[in-house]
Amino acid sequence: MASSGLQLLGYFLALIGLAATVAATLMVEWKKEYQGKTYRIYEGLWMTCSGNVRTTCEFHQYLLKLPPEVQATRVVMLVSIFLSSVALMVSTVGMKCTRFMDGKAEFKSTVAMIGGIMFLIAGLLTMTMTSWYVKMIVQTSYESHTLQSVEFGNAVFVSWAGGLFTMAGGAFLSCRRCSGSQTGSISSNHLIPTTHPKSNYV
Repeated sequence: MASSGLQLLGYFLALIGLAATVAATLMVEWKKEYQGKTYRIYEGLWMTCSGNVRTTCEFHQYLLKLPPEVQATRVVMLVSIFLSSVALMVSTVGMKCTRFMDGKAEFKSTVAMIGGIMFLIAGLLTMTMTSWYVKMIVQTSYESHTLQSVEFGNAVFVSWAGGLFTMAGGAFLSCRRCSGSQTGSISSNHLIPTTHPKSNYV
């Protein structure tokens, strides 16, 4: 079972990753497109903003009319957030520094490992989906000959960072051999020599 310090480190890394994933999901700047020198269009998972000096935004009203990469990314990011939220509660129960199930150390270790694995899966979903979104944007822009006017927004990098932090936290929480200090018990028979009492025969 991982030490308490490593568990706390993994917990806070995963918490930062979850916060970054939520922020990236809500951000508008997933894709930036330039029209002219000053007019910009920002496309997010939930709304689109456009303008030059003053920007106006509107929510996506029709789900089926959205590009497939936006629909898929939205769903997978929500699944990742839900999975990380459940892993956060599970890990809280299994951590050494909490008082849940104090008399069941082995069961707490298993619960912490399950929470870490859930964090790993959530981070992997975020990383994979963000990379697929980037690939689809590049492919679509290349086919429509607008690659020079399209850039990735800050939400893509925040999402990547969130996935990395979540996976790192999950790795620390799911590690069962990270404590490095194993106490071996030495039998007293090896420390105290055995003496046989002398018997006097007549």
